[in-house]
Amino acid sequence: SSISFAVINIVLLLIGFKLLGWKFVLKTILGVGALSVFMEILSYLPSATDNLFLATCFGSILYGAGIGITLVFNASTGGTDILGRLIQIKFPHFPIGKILLMVDGVIIAISFCMFGKIDLTLFGIISLAIISFTIDYIIKALNISKLAFIISEKGEEITRLLISTSPRGVTMVNVKGGYTMEDKKMLVCALKNSEIPEFQRKIKEVDNEAFVIYSESQQIVGNGFYVYK
Repeated sequence: SSISFAVINIVLLLIGFKLLGWKFVLKTILGVGALSVFMEILSYLPSATDNLFLATCFGSILYGAGIGITLVFNASTGGTDILGRLIQIKFPHFPIGKILLMVDGVIIAISFCMFGKIDLTLFGIISLAIISFTIDYIIKALNISKLAFIISEKGEEITRLLISTSPRGVTMVNVKGGYTMEDKKMLVCALKNSEIPEFQRKIKEVDNEAFVIYSESQQIVGNGFYVYK
């Protein structure tokens, strides 16, 4: 019932408050409220399709994307999302999508034992698999950043400009050109994808001949980079 569901959520939130902090609880409350409001609004709209399989697939993709984005910002939409985050504290190396797959899988198995509806159980398994994959994909995509390697004779000038106009740090490495044998500076900087155009503009502003290499990084921790599995 709705009362038992509310009691379970309250208990999970109290545990979450102790283990994950008040910001997680506050964001979760806002997330649950927003989810309830939008579900009520969308219930008045006509169905996009009457095909149960298509509805299951595309609905699961949208739901998984929403959950993934919510989790990245250290929040949840209540229910098993909170339980999944609590379990992940004990097993931090497990992706949250896989944890939710196991938790919700147990719930589906119990439902099948109680009601014995094989068709709905199979649709539930399909939906759960898509949601789990989508959550992990979204979180992985949002974690990907770039490493920039800049080789320039004006390394110190570029460093001063970048440090004074952006939140990113810069590491300077002394290098020597293999062809010219001239001493240069190589700068190493971690960036988010959205910062690259402005970053490139600033480099060209100081040294239009600078040699820049961008490398994709699967995970960067610290100095403004928040990683969530």
